[in-house]
Amino acid sequence: MTVREILHVGNPLLRERSREVTREELASPAMQALIDDLVDTMHAANGAGIAAPQIGETVRIATIEVTHNPRYPYKPPIPLTVVVNPVIEPLDDEMVEVNEGCLSVPNMRGNVMRHVNVRVRYLDRDGVEHDEVRRGLTAGTFQHECDHLDGLLFLDRVHDTRSLTTWEQFERFHRDEFVRRITEFVERVGS
Repeated sequence: MTVREILHVGNPLLRERSREVTREELASPAMQALIDDLVDTMHAANGAGIAAPQIGETVRIATIEVTHNPRYPYKPPIPLTVVVNPVIEPLDDEMVEVNEGCLSVPNMRGNVMRHVNVRVRYLDRDGVEHDEVRRGLTAGTFQHECDHLDGLLFLDRVHDTRSLTTWEQFERFHRDEFVRRITEFVERVGS
């Protein structure tokens, strides 16, 4: 198990657009080890996902998983998913306001707008092509992680900076209302 250091906002590597990975690179022991490091680091930090730039590797790879995550108990489950060279396409104009945090922006949360229905095309760690529709909060999680591959942080998408809050203040003043609203949303759209 290799848990890597997570880069924080201000590190210039987080602002670079990551390069695509070739199938040959993907099959290499070095890339497979990087994927293992991403999974280990995500688990150790209780993240819902993590992208390679967050551990200092500017390649288009991210891992996503939600299973009884203490940071995000309201998120629907997502099995461990490795996305390589992902492409996200909104399927319609429906948006939802989501309160997000990020491992690279410690102790901070804010409201962002995310597409509710997206098509995601990517390779998995074995180079198998996937073409999937993701909805609801799961779609938002995929969008968040893919933003990292383009050098974007959730802070760039906060539409009202008055929504920025520390985790402690979110728990104290905003969590209950957000969880009520987002639970109704999840029940309506699923995932």
